[in-house]
Amino acid sequence: MMPDMPDGIRILLTQDEIAARVTALGAEIGRDYAGREPVLISVLKGGTVFLADLFRAMDLPASVDFMSISRYEESAEPTGVVRILKDLDHDIVDRDVIVVEDIIDTGLTLSYLLGALRQRGPASLEVCTLLDKAVRRIAPLDIRYLGFDCPDVFAVGYGLDASERFRNLPFIVAMERSMVENAPETLLPLLAT
Repeated sequence: MMPDMPDGIRILLTQDEIAARVTALGAEIGRDYAGREPVLISVLKGGTVFLADLFRAMDLPASVDFMSISRYEESAEPTGVVRILKDLDHDIVDRDVIVVEDIIDTGLTLSYLLGALRQRGPASLEVCTLLDKAVRRIAPLDIRYLGFDCPDVFAVGYGLDASERFRNLPFIVAMERSMVENAPETLLPLLAT
C-alpha cells in the first residue's frame, strides 16, 4: 500500500513498477551479453541502488566499478565538463562496459564521461539508465537500455536524493522544482511508511 503523499508530491513510480522494469532490463542485458563478462560502471552516488538491483537481475558473470565526478560550475550555463574525484579501480581496455545511471537530464555530463571512457579502449560502451529526462536533453546520446521516460520534474527516491537524503525510499516521487528547497521537511513523513 502506498503512503498518502504530501501536497505537491506524487508517486512517479511504485516499488513494484521499478522492480518489474529492473528485472526486465537485467534479462535483456543477460541475453545481449551472453558468453561475455561486462563491467557495470556507476557514477556515485545516485546510481548505486539501481546498479545493485540490476546486477542481481542479470544471469551472467559481471563485475562492477565506480567513479565519482564533480561538475565544474564556473559558468552559469551547463557545460558537462567534469572533474574526476574517484576514478575506476580497474582497467577497461577490451572490456564490454555498461555505464549505469540513475537519471539522465541534459546529457552533457554523461556525454563528457562517455568520451573519457572511450579513450580507455573498451571493447564496447553502452548506457543503461533508470530514468531518461529527454525533454531537457542538450547533448545527443544513444541510450541502449532505458527504464522509464521521466517528465520534467524533480525526482526523489530509489537512489535519487534531495539534499543527500531520501535515496532509500523504495519508490520514486515527483515534485515541482519550486518545492526542492523544502524537500527534506516535506518528504520526511514518507520514511515512516
